[in-house]
Amino acid sequence: MFAVGIDSGTQGTKALVIDFNGKVLGRGYAPHRFTAGLKPGESEQHPGVWVEALKKALAGALREAKINPKSIISLGISGQQHGFVPLDKKGVPIRPAKLWNDTSTVEETGMIVENLGGKKSFIRKLGISLAVGYTASKILWLKRNEPQNFARLATIHLPHNYLNFWLTGVPAMEFGDASGTGLMNIRRRCWHPEAIAAIDSGLEAKLPPLRHPAEPIGYIKKEIAFGFGMEKVLVSSGGGDNMMAAIGTGNVVQGVCTLSLGTSGTIYSYSARPFTDPEGEIAAFCDSTGGWLPLLCTMNVTNTTEFFKAILKLSNKSLEALATQAPSGAGGLIFLPFLDGERVPVLPFATGVFFGLNKKTFNAACLARSIIEGTILNLGYGFARMQRLGLKPSEIRATGGGARSRLWLQIVADVFKVPVVTLAEQEAAAFGAALQSIWSYERERGGKTDIASVVERRVKLGKATIEPQKKNSSLYDDLQERFNSLWKTLASEFEAHRTPAG
Repeated sequence: MFAVGIDSGTQGTKALVIDFNGKVLGRGYAPHRFTAGLKPGESEQHPGVWVEALKKALAGALREAKINPKSIISLGISGQQHGFVPLDKKGVPIRPAKLWNDTSTVEETGMIVENLGGKKSFIRKLGISLAVGYTASKILWLKRNEPQNFARLATIHLPHNYLNFWLTGVPAMEFGDASGTGLMNIRRRCWHPEAIAAIDSGLEAKLPPLRHPAEPIGYIKKEIAFGFGMEKVLVSSGGGDNMMAAIGTGNVVQGVCTLSLGTSGTIYSYSARPFTDPEGEIAAFCDSTGGWLPLLCTMNVTNTTEFFKAILKLSNKSLEALATQAPSGAGGLIFLPFLDGERVPVLPFATGVFFGLNKKTFNAACLARSIIEGTILNLGYGFARMQRLGLKPSEIRATGGGARSRLWLQIVADVFKVPVVTLAEQEAAAFGAALQSIWSYERERGGKTDIASVVERRVKLGKATIEPQKKNSSLYDDLQERFNSLWKTLASEFEAHRTPAG
């Protein structure tokens, strides 16, 4: 028996075919294209792009797997979070989907928050803060800017929900991805009437039914299944990319954290109870197993090193070699990595800063190390807040491009004071989607399997385990304090200029 995991991300779609022991047999990929000619701040893709990419990626994975497609019995989908897919009464997309990184809805976000009594009131009522990228403000944007399209709106989907709908014909949302809409009471895991009414009185009827993530969506339509040589394939609830990556890294029990070091940085952990930040810095999501997933997201990680590499024409290997020539702490040189502004801390108009340049630190090695350390110290600010709110981390499981570097991982372990491990399978979101589908299939057959037992024997750790170096603890504690003090001192200066990043 075999399962399929699909990860429909921003840049492209990845597909994995795995056996029921968790071994990856085939991989496929197809890129996405963005809608052209948009205004600054807008980011859109047509859902049809995702469908075509899914077809190509799945076909590629099946070719590589060299199995009989009729042996595939379950499929799960991971999707980029917060997107808005508006469908008409026939289930056809009305317009391109506005994506998670579309920031054209700042005004609408403010209107919704104000309607619910302000930021603290919004958090108190829903258990989560409303970020600009969330789905709610995109819906209001459609109503205000494209009233004719809003009049045709019959069903609201997120990206992974739309692909589930295309595969099965069943409209539904599970708790995890739905918690990132800004329309859901994350404590009670139900739609919030006041937040919905702040957009439109008839909106609730256009939201799909909410389901527990253990409940499958249904079976792939026969014509679609036969097109791939498959027969009866159960589609699990799926979820947002972070929720699926949590499953794919074994992050389904308390104490385990997942850290993704990509263009942006995310760190999140399972919680058995609602995890709410009264200041809204930590996203208080639900997960896709039935629990909660407090999540920190920063905007600047490997994007900073990519710029530096381009200037000096460095490879990843040569960058690491250069950075290791500088001492831990880079001689006191601090880099604020806010090239794209920042989400946490909330500094949308901030810019990057080098602080502490002198004759000893003004060299390529110190600059390289301070850039890497700055991205981790930036994550360190939010990670410390998660700990103050109750997170008790025992282990960090690292994924993403930065996780391939021993130096990055050692700095993470030293700054966070938590052991860091790598994973055998780096495509965590697609792998998690496949594992969720196995869980769903086993439950559908009447089993009482819990998700923890599903992932325990299938998620394999990598060869590297990095322990914190105590000799660096006080050094990085001092740097973290100075890093936090520096951005707080400059925050009013950033805001005064209000020059949007990018």
